[in-house]
Amino acid sequence: MNTDAASWLILTPQGALYAFSQQEPAADALALQALLTGENALDAPSFLARSGADAQSLRQAIEAGWVQALPRPLQGPDARLDDFLQHVIASLSAERRAVLASESGFCLGHAGVPQEEADALSAAAADFGDFAARQRRRGWAGASSYVSFHTDPEFLLPTYSFLPLWVDGVGYWLIVGGEPLLNNAALVELLWGLKLAGTRFSAAAGL
Repeated sequence: MNTDAASWLILTPQGALYAFSQQEPAADALALQALLTGENALDAPSFLARSGADAQSLRQAIEAGWVQALPRPLQGPDARLDDFLQHVIASLSAERRAVLASESGFCLGHAGVPQEEADALSAAAADFGDFAARQRRRGWAGASSYVSFHTDPEFLLPTYSFLPLWVDGVGYWLIVGGEPLLNNAALVELLWGLKLAGTRFSAAAGL
């Protein structure tokens, strides 16, 4: 695939999950996060300069399905985070029920879920995060992955799925009701919005 200056790059949903799902991302995952650091999609030379990656690793990321090239630049989310949050997370659930929570268990936004339930789910996510941290210390890294809860004993469709996300060292939980629709550009938009919000806040704090 052509990745010259006439191409702009963006993470795929699969690439976004790879890049942002670990508290301590691998070097290649950390480099991929640079794709969501601009107000617009980066072209290949800008990405390589900003991330410190080389052309071979970029080609490998494209071949792995983590990055796609675009024929024109894509603008990042320019709305206030709380203005678009409930709409973008709703797209990640077949039932349009979703919650975004902070690592500490505070509900940051919800869609299709009453406030009381959203608060309870956010607290449950924080409790599960504490459980996962204990298991990591005991040597089981699997607890840090995704988890689903079912009311159906046949385990056909989850009631809720919990996904950990990390943006610039800040932990989040995406909680999706029913069938998760994670192969969705809305996931990239969510992480891009969180990344830009953190960048804008840091810039304002430095004034």
